[in-house]
Amino acid sequence: MAKKNEPLLLLDNSTMYVVGAGTYRSTNLSFEEAKTIIDMYSEKDIIRCFTDSAIQQVIHDYLGIEKKDFAYKKIRQMRVGQDAIVFKLFITPSETQPVIDTDLGVQAKKIQNIYVFCQYISRET
Repeated sequence: MAKKNEPLLLLDNSTMYVVGAGTYRSTNLSFEEAKTIIDMYSEKDIIRCFTDSAIQQVIHDYLGIEKKDFAYKKIRQMRVGQDAIVFKLFITPSETQPVIDTDLGVQAKKIQNIYVFCQYISRET
């Protein structure tokens, strides 16, 4: 994959509306592949299209992607030749619902499991 002239977009479930009219190619990525692609771009050539801080925490703390200050911009549609990495959350109900005591002195109940996977999307036409 060669670096493109268009900025790399970082998307999540809520910003998939940028994939509209046109022809796209989508490939599932390992976390290592997502990290490698992001590392190919300079910080100024990456646009974060989501505002969810939990996704940012997942990217940095769990996927091992170096903390950088990716500029936020609301994008309406991907451009031809533009690539994106999507961090998709997959949420399932918890089969067990253990109760824990928190640091705040209250009890909390587990209600769901959260998983993340990555996809690489490229707009062809």
